Amino acid sequence: MSIQQHQVRAAELLTAAGILPVVTVHTLDQARAVSAALLEGGLPAIELTLRTPVAMEALAMLKRELPGVVVGAGTVLTVEQIQQAIDAGADFLVTPGTPAHMADALAAAPLPVVPGAASPTELLALYARGFRVCKLFPATAVGGLAMIKGLAGPVPDLKLCPTGGITEDSAAEYLEQKNVVCIGGSWMVPGNWIADAAWDKVRDAAAGAAKIVARVRGR
Repeated sequence: MSIQQHQVRAAELLTAAGILPVVTVHTLDQARAVSAALLEGGLPAIELTLRTPVAMEALAMLKRELPGVVVGAGTVLTVEQIQQAIDAGADFLVTPGTPAHMADALAAAPLPVVPGAASPTELLALYARGFRVCKLFPATAVGGLAMIKGLAGPVPDLKLCPTGGITEDSAAEYLEQKNVVCIGGSWMVPGNWIADAAWDKVRDAAAGAAKIVARVRGR
C-alpha cells in the first residue's frame, strides 16, 4: 500500500475512535485490565505509550488476548521502535514529534502512521511528504484551538489528532473542529487509577468520553 492509502486508513481508524486514550502501563496485568475497562466503557482504540520496559510486550499481549481493541504504539522515538512495534502487531504508530529520518521511516512503514508535530512549519513539512493525518502535540501548549482553527484555512485536507492538555471539559470543542479527526487524552486513564487498579473508574470515565463522541458526531 502507498503512503496515501495508509493515511486514508489512519484517518478511518482515528475517526472511528473519536477519543483516543493515551495509556501508560507498568505491568501486563495493568495493560490487560485497563484496555478491557476502556473497551467496556465504549472506547475501542488506545495509544499505548512505549515509555515503560513492559510496553512492547504488553502491546503484543493485547493483540493476542483482546482482538477487539485497536492498539496504536505511541511515543515512538526511533526507527528501531517502528520495527519492534510492527513486529508486536501494532495497528498503527504515533510519534510525539517527527525529525526527518523518522518521517522517512514512517512514510515507508507498512501500516497507518500518525506523525507528531508542534508547529505549522513541521506540519507542512509532513504534508509535503504525503502525510495527511498528524498528531498535534502538545496541543494546548502550542496554541490549542486557535492553532487548529488557524490551520483549517490554508490546509483544509490536513487532519489532526490534538493531544496534550485536553480534558473532559474541553474535549467536545476540539472534536467539533472540522479538521480534527480524533483527540488524544489521558483523563480517563490517570496513573493513580491504573496503579490502584480502579478499573470501574476507568470504565465510567471511558463511558463519559464515548458519550461526548456520540453527542458531537451524532453516533
